[in-house]
Formats: sequence, structure tokens, C-alpha cells
Amino acid sequence: MHGNARELATIIMDRFDAFYRRFLDITQGAKVRFETRDWLGVQLAGRQRIRLYDHHVNETLQAVSNHMGGSPLGQEGLKELKQAFNDLLTHHPNPEIAESFYNSVYRRSLRHKNIRAENLYVHGFIRRAPEPDLAPYSWHYRLDMQGLAGCLRRVLEQTGLAVPFSNLERDLGHVRRYLEEQGPAELARGEFSLTFINTLFYRNKGAYLVGRLEQGPLLLPFILPILHDDEGGLSLDTLILSKDDSSILFGFARAYFMVWCPVPALLVHFLRPLLPNKADYEIYTAIGCQKHGKTEFYRHFLHHLHQSRDQFVAAPGIKGMVMSVFTLPSFDVVFKVIKDKFTPPKEVNHETVKAKYRLVKQHDRVGRMADTMEFTNFELPLHRISPELLAELQQVAPSLLTIKGDTLVIRHLYTERRMTPLNIYLEHASDQAVSDAVDEYANAIKQLAAANIFPGDMLFKNFGVTRHGRVIFYDYDEIAYMTECNFRDIPKARYPEDELSAEPWYSVGPNDIFPEEFATFLLSSPRIREAFKQQHNDLFSAGYWRQLQQNIQAGQFVDVFPYRRRQRFKYLYGEV
Repeated sequence: MHGNARELATIIMDRFDAFYRRFLDITQGAKVRFETRDWLGVQLAGRQRIRLYDHHVNETLQAVSNHMGGSPLGQEGLKELKQAFNDLLTHHPNPEIAESFYNSVYRRSLRHKNIRAENLYVHGFIRRAPEPDLAPYSWHYRLDMQGLAGCLRRVLEQTGLAVPFSNLERDLGHVRRYLEEQGPAELARGEFSLTFINTLFYRNKGAYLVGRLEQGPLLLPFILPILHDDEGGLSLDTLILSKDDSSILFGFARAYFMVWCPVPALLVHFLRPLLPNKADYEIYTAIGCQKHGKTEFYRHFLHHLHQSRDQFVAAPGIKGMVMSVFTLPSFDVVFKVIKDKFTPPKEVNHETVKAKYRLVKQHDRVGRMADTMEFTNFELPLHRISPELLAELQQVAPSLLTIKGDTLVIRHLYTERRMTPLNIYLEHASDQAVSDAVDEYANAIKQLAAANIFPGDMLFKNFGVTRHGRVIFYDYDEIAYMTECNFRDIPKARYPEDELSAEPWYSVGPNDIFPEEFATFLLSSPRIREAFKQQHNDLFSAGYWRQLQQNIQAGQFVDVFPYRRRQRFKYLYGEV
């Protein structure tokens, strides 16, 4: 078996290398797509890159099967295969992502059953130096405020963008002014350093120059969003200088960045101090390595289980009709299980729900839909599950549960970042906080709609509030493309009795939506009603929604900024 194990390990590694070359090819095309304003191409490339992984894993399984003549590997053979793969990892430039690829091949070869931890990379095999050499992947400068403009001019030239800036001197002046006004006072009194990743981060309609500013113990993000402007050139839109703002930029509700990263682990190492509230799995996911993000999440989860003692409990909030949701109070994640039977009037089925979650995974989430991770045969220690939760799961999803000794195995579940349900948040918020949250909620609806997503069920309970106060949608079983919806005005009543009837006096098709009805369930509270009247009454007009549909059909792609509009230079410095 020894020789055969080496051959199989080489097949898997060769297929991984082919996958990652293709991953980088698609990523590298982001520069031209940005330069040519190919926004449809941006969307298609994002979906293509996400689908790439499963395609290559399946091809690898076929190649392994062909090599084995269709015979399965026994447990001893699998042990030898991993040992042979270890040898290949030792000198591989990208071992972290290769480990996850191997895990996927192994698990799928056994159809996620009879998995043995010793044959998986549950923990990383390769350990990098605590401070790896980032010089080949970064530009480093030592300067003071007087040299800032010259430094940034040089860096922007090095990015090699083919489109010129409309007024770079004006933009550089804005950067310095913003840094003087918003940055620490110490910067004006001495030297500091700027270190930039030597390739741009691309997402949606923006390119981002990502760096960090350091002066003694001070370390801050220094991120410049680059956009196309109305003058036909490029402009620097703002300066992201806080860790909270950089966390929002790399948030879990956004599309994955396209960034050239032949060694993602080094990029994650650079980003870590800029995103101190994000675990490694979140950073890997944000840069497009979402499958390795799952591996890192599981490692993070196991570590947390070992360090904590609390029990899994039902998540706070109104019970869902389709999903049973639970959480570990000390862990900022929720676990979502599809029920065996759905509470009426829900009429979707399991496959439809899974398809909706896949749609969200591959769609532009515009900062308003939470990303999810999908797991098969997820194991939880039985003693950590509260009796009440276990009873609920056994009642609503018995087909997905297996108890093996002291372990509960859940055949299929999703994980998602935990947020405060919006309905709970609104109950306890001040008047100003209610107004802000309603504004966030309405903007979330509008931004999703402009991105061709209709949430379906718009109740507050299906939205969450993040620690940054952003409102995010997280219940996907009724979402639809805007272009599939028929937004209608409610016809006028024929007779006075019509309005008193329990049944509508007009026909209703399966895709018909009446925005006037939204007010019935959204505006029950006077505080919420007042907040809506001030800013977002257009949501209750069918004409507003039909106009959005026309915009989508005309190929318009809206600007959705991963920072507050009031932070943009054009608003700060009087250009609008």
C-alpha cells in the first residue's frame, strides 16, 4: 500500500494545485473587471469562484476512484494516505488550504459517514513562524505627515491601475486632512510607518488599498477605497482608520473579496491586528477561502468547547416555523436546523430551503445578509446540551439526530453569526435607537431589493442587529429574486362590504405582493410608525418596488458602501 498511498496523495495534491491555480486566475481578473466597470462580470466571477471548490473536489474523487479501480480505501489505507499527504505538505507553499481540500476529499469519499478524526486535519499539521516574512507581499514606508502625499502617490502608481485618477492631488489632500482631523494627535509630531499589501482588494464596484499605520505601540488600519467617479476617472472615496470600520468592511454579511493571495495564511497574518474582534476563520472567509474558513471555524469551535462549560440552549426570540435555532451563550454563533415538518402556513420543502441558502451564499449580500456555513454530521457533546433543547430538537427534527454514546450527531445544520433579533432590540431601545434601527432596517430592505433580492418575510424577527448597530437579514426560506415578484396596488373596493370581509375581494396570484399590506405588521408601534413616516414611507408603495425592478432589468448596479455615507470625502468636504 505504501507506493499506492504516495500515488494517491500526489493525485489529491495535484488536483488541489489545479483548483488553486484556477482560483487565482479568476481572482486576478478582478483588476480588469474593475477597470472596465464590468459589474455584471464581477457578480458572475464571484459565483464562479465559489462553485470552483466543489467542482474540483468531485473531480478529485473521480480521479482517486479511477486509480483504485473503484475499490474503496480501508481505514489502514486511509491512515497511510494521510501520512503520505503530510510529506507533500511539508514543502508546499500553501499547506493550510491544501489541508482543507484533503479533508473535503476524505469526507466525501466516505459520504460523511464513519469519519475518523485521526485521518482528518482536525488540527493544522504545518506550523508557521510566529512572525513570518511579509516583505515579498507588502510595501513598507517610514515617513512623516509632510511625506504622506508623496508616499501615497507612489503606492497608487505601483498598483498599476489602467484608469487615471480624476484629481489625485485633491484626494491626497483629503486623506491628509482626514488623518489630521480623525487620527491620533501624535502623528503630527513625529515619524510613523505605513505598510500596504502590495495588491488591491476588489469587491463589488470598489478597489481597496489595505494597509496599517504604526507609531510606537499605536497600530491602526489605513485603508483607502478607490471608486470610479462621475468624471470618468478614479477617486479616493474615504480613509478607513478605525478597527471598528475595518471590521465592518470585512464583515460577515458581504461578498468575498477578490485579492491575489498565493499564500492566504500570510495575508491573514497581516490582517489580524487590523481586525482584533475577528477570528481567523472570519478573515479567511472574507478573502474568499470560505471552505478553509469552515476548517478554521471548527478548530475555533473545538477550542472554545474545551475552554467553556456552559450548555447549548434555544436561541432567544420567536420560534421559527422552518428552523430550530440554538446557541452556546458564550459563543457568538447560532446553529440552525431545518425542521422535519414546517409550521403552517409555510409550504416550502427541505430542498427549497437548502436552495435558498445556496442562493444567498453565491449572491452579492450587499452587507445585509448573513453568511452561513453548512455542515454535515456535526458532532456535539451530549452533556453540553440542555435537556430542554434536546427535547425540542427530538420533537421538531428527529430525522436529523443520532445519539452515539456521549455524542449527538446532527446530520445537517447551518452556522451563522449571532445577532440580537431586531424585534427584541426594538422593545428595549430608546426613541433615538428605535429611529436609527428603523432607518437601518429600511435601508437593508432597499439595498437588498436593489441587489435583486426580495426578503419575502419582512417581519422584524427575521432581522438581527450587530454590535455595530447594523441591521442584517438572516431568514432565507422565503427570499425571491425581485424580478420574479409581481408588485401590485390593492384594487379599490367594489362595495363598502368588501373592506369588512375576511377574504380579499380581488384575485391574488402566487407571486403577487401588495406593499400597502407591509404597514399592517410593521407599524403596530407608534414609535416605529413615526420613524417610518419620517424617512421610508416609500416602502409601502407598489410603484417604488416596480421602479426598482425596472432599474434591475436595465442593468443598474447600485452603490452600497461598506462605511457610512457621512464618512465619504465628498460629503465631509463639501463636494455635494
